[in-house]
Amino acid sequence: MATQDRCCTIVPYFKVQSGKLEAFKALCEQFVEKSSGESRCLYYGFSFDGDQVHCREGYADADGALAHLENVGALLEEALTISELTRLEIHGPEEELANLREPLSGLKPQFFTLEYGFRR
Repeated sequence: MATQDRCCTIVPYFKVQSGKLEAFKALCEQFVEKSSGESRCLYYGFSFDGDQVHCREGYADADGALAHLENVGALLEEALTISELTRLEIHGPEEELANLREPLSGLKPQFFTLEYGFRR
């Protein structure tokens, strides 16, 4: 059973510098506000475990993911001055991942190919 799902997810994990959690959370509010207007963004939010942060985000396709990264690029640069990107996964069908591999190569993500599943 193959999938027709085109969804791409960006799965970043951050470790926030000591004493910078409130500043990072303020940036999270800005990320959410900017992302809420993106037409191809399916969901977006931040989860916390102490100073470790996960951004839960999904896009209709690779174009949506790339549009998001362009939209929040300056905020991401600012966030990385007070945190470290400790892990980055990109999930999606190979047809969509092919459009993300080169543009995201500088972030050194691990790519996971979606092969089975469904989306309602």
